[in-house]
Amino acid sequence: MQNDKNILGINHIGITVPSIDEATQFFKAAFNAKIAYDGLSHDDQPRTGETTARQLGIDETTKIVRQRMLVIGQQGPGLELFEMQANSQSKPVGLQDLGINHISIFVADIENALSKAQQAGARPLSEIHGNSKYEDTKGNGSVYVLAPWGTLIELQSIPNGYYYPDDSERKVWTPKNH
Repeated sequence: MQNDKNILGINHIGITVPSIDEATQFFKAAFNAKIAYDGLSHDDQPRTGETTARQLGIDETTKIVRQRMLVIGQQGPGLELFEMQANSQSKPVGLQDLGINHISIFVADIENALSKAQQAGARPLSEIHGNSKYEDTKGNGSVYVLAPWGTLIELQSIPNGYYYPDDSERKVWTPKNH
């Protein structure tokens, strides 16, 4: 396998939300998110029209009215929030749907993280449970919650790291200090 040094990693994950202010408040309260910058604020002209539609694959009448980059934790990709005005918007996808279906946040104390997420308005889908094969080391735990607008978020604790099959090509990133 060729080692391609041009591909560096995931930069960010984008989520469309009904209100950037409410979503920011949720991510700050639940996950100590920090605002990196506003790529588009109320002071800016909304992004819309033929060029925007072509560049982003959206309807020409859709307007991007706000855009904000958040950072959660010490490392990993950013979380880019979009607030749109559109003639129609579908509900967030579920785990069974095609496409990106959830984000996972590493946490050191899953019970505390779940409590904070619930206080911020998230709804857990179940109790904390064990992780999947290769993630199920001692002390592991996982629980999915729905953000107030319906995005699926996994809280995941793997304090003793992963284990790997013999044919694994690379190790998964984990936080260094947890």
